[in-house]
Amino acid sequence: MFGFILRTSKPVTCNRLSSLRKSPPHRHLCSKMSSDSHWLSPADRDQLVMELRATGWMEVEDRDAIFKELHFKTFNQAFGFMSRVALQAEKMNHHPEWFNVYNKVQITLSTHDCGGLSKRDIKMAKFIDKIALSM
Repeated sequence: MFGFILRTSKPVTCNRLSSLRKSPPHRHLCSKMSSDSHWLSPADRDQLVMELRATGWMEVEDRDAIFKELHFKTFNQAFGFMSRVALQAEKMNHHPEWFNVYNKVQITLSTHDCGGLSKRDIKMAKFIDKIALSM
């Protein structure tokens, strides 16, 4: 059997989001626990975030993170989506912050070890987009 804990946080409101915000300077500070392979160069970060904006991701204001809100036809479809993401998150050991009400799922991605966006967030965002399209 599968066992996991679902943590929810308060939803991010639209006035806290900015699709054009530049990231704060601390985005490159990773702890010794975090692998350098997860770090994003400024050029890579700008390019990858621009690609994610095209699929509906937004940068979170006052935080080096990305956010997306998804809507599904039913609660079962939303929960099925979350279950698929949860299984991938366990494999990656990289867990999203999310909030769910009925058919709506809000997701925030950031790497806490680095204090901001990393390659792991980009990889998870792309996986989320792929799964959402298949639902």
